[in-house]
Amino acid sequence: MRFSIAIPQFDSDQFDADGLRSFLARAEELGFEGGWVLEQIIGEAPLELLSYAAACTQRLRLGVGVLVTSLHDPLQLASAATAVDRLSHGRLDIGVAPGGGRRRFAAFGVEKDSYLSYFTEGLELMKAAWSDEPRVTFHGRFRDVDDLPIQPKPVQRPHPPIWFGGSAPKALARAVRHGDAFLGAGSSTTADFARAAATVRRELDEQHQDPASFTIGKRVYLMVDDNADRARERVLTGLRCIYGTMPGVDAVPVSGTPDDVVNGLAEVIDAGAQMLLLNSVGLDVAANREQMERLAAEVIPRLS
Repeated sequence: MRFSIAIPQFDSDQFDADGLRSFLARAEELGFEGGWVLEQIIGEAPLELLSYAAACTQRLRLGVGVLVTSLHDPLQLASAATAVDRLSHGRLDIGVAPGGGRRRFAAFGVEKDSYLSYFTEGLELMKAAWSDEPRVTFHGRFRDVDDLPIQPKPVQRPHPPIWFGGSAPKALARAVRHGDAFLGAGSSTTADFARAAATVRRELDEQHQDPASFTIGKRVYLMVDDNADRARERVLTGLRCIYGTMPGVDAVPVSGTPDDVVNGLAEVIDAGAQMLLLNSVGLDVAANREQMERLAAEVIPRLS
């Protein structure tokens, strides 16, 4: 099993640089494979935060799960991802998804009835920008690029690993066809994830892809507390800060005593997860640091 940790992201009056540097250094000391951020189109800036994290770390892989790339210009996004990959000396993992019907596509100049095509073509153009070709020519439905010089290239070849989100069968087939890994959403239940993981494995077989080269992961919102009721209250408070009153969100977290959390995470592993992105939902860096310490000391050793 591989374990990553969510990097705290806050919208506050003052950026806690010392706290975040200490958090990232400790994550490396504790042996976490990666540190991941979320994207919110208006709010926290994930790639910019990962650039900062790159300067604070030496080994930790740096991931974003997931970028709604249909709301970004493909060439600009490819350039930004390249910068993070180079600043980190090849430690970037980039998660992508087209977004769903509830997205405000018009605000970003994207037609709602064509966002899937825009997403797929945009990913193709990003891969072209990352390719070994020093100049890119690309003619698509939404973009025309003629002999455009694109330098530099990412450290990781042919590009940083691409993780897909999504849950619908067509989205999961697309993940296997175009991606390198799948990350189940934190807002999905373990049962939902189990169905998605089974679909991914079936698609790997049907598309004749090597399952050993395709990772299945899951973001898990959680909270460890010696008092199970208090853990539940704390995790729901954090989730409401992220999702507001979204229906069904109360069913997704794992919380409780260390025994409870071990059992909950074991169920996610049994459902098909090869990588767990552990996402405590404390409301400041100190609270998330406390959770990371408890996870490393009281939970992960019982799952490895």
